[in-house]
Amino acid sequence: MTTAKSGDTVRIHYTGTLTNGDTFDSSTGRDPLEFEVGSGMIIPGLDAAIPGMAVGDKKTVNVPCDQAYGQRHDEGIQAVPKADFPPEIPLEVGLQLQMQTPDGRAMPVTVAEISDTEVTLDANHRLAGQDLVFDIEMVAIDAA
Repeated sequence: MTTAKSGDTVRIHYTGTLTNGDTFDSSTGRDPLEFEVGSGMIIPGLDAAIPGMAVGDKKTVNVPCDQAYGQRHDEGIQAVPKADFPPEIPLEVGLQLQMQTPDGRAMPVTVAEISDTEVTLDANHRLAGQDLVFDIEMVAIDAA
């Protein structure tokens, strides 16, 4: 029986939940997630759970935040004058925007708060600081 190893391309079905049971993502109703094991294409804690699985295997994987999207960082939150935003952008809490870093890279941010004079942007991933739980099923393995 073939088992997954680093370098193999695999396909898994998964459901990701927070520790309180709230689902944040799932492949249900979609194609399985395809990735190369050990390539860094998915979060480290989930990637590390794949080697040794065979087609048809199912497991639950608990992933601490440091092996998922990391800790939340206060420096990722920044207040920007409201006047700096173009009037055609309909500002609302939860809106996802892209900012440009000083070195020219695109950085996704979320509008966290709006006051009369400022817009608070959060560059932390929405799952930063969260321990995650994945129910996974190995669907296919293409050996390297």
